[in-house]
Amino acid sequence: MKTNRISIERNICIALALAVAAPLCAIPSPARAAELKEMSKEIIAVQIRKQGYACTNPVSATREGDATKYDDAVWLLKCDEATYKVQLIPDMAAKVERVP
Repeated sequence: MKTNRISIERNICIALALAVAAPLCAIPSPARAAELKEMSKEIIAVQIRKQGYACTNPVSATREGDATKYDDAVWLLKCDEATYKVQLIPDMAAKVERVP
């Protein structure tokens, strides 16, 4: 019986450690956040190029509006040639509007 109790206590300790550590792992470091931002502009640029828009060098991509609504993700993509307002829609073509 003693080994069974030790095993249960050990599992509880592991579960508590994971519960405390998991939220901390979800917070990106500043370097990781910059890497994700860099990746975002490249991904959005690839998408609009597939749709025939010119964007040889994406300069920046910033999220517009409510950042918590993933189904309404609207980005302002600045390229060397132009600036675009891009709404990414899963499994469909993006809605792209050239911004003056």
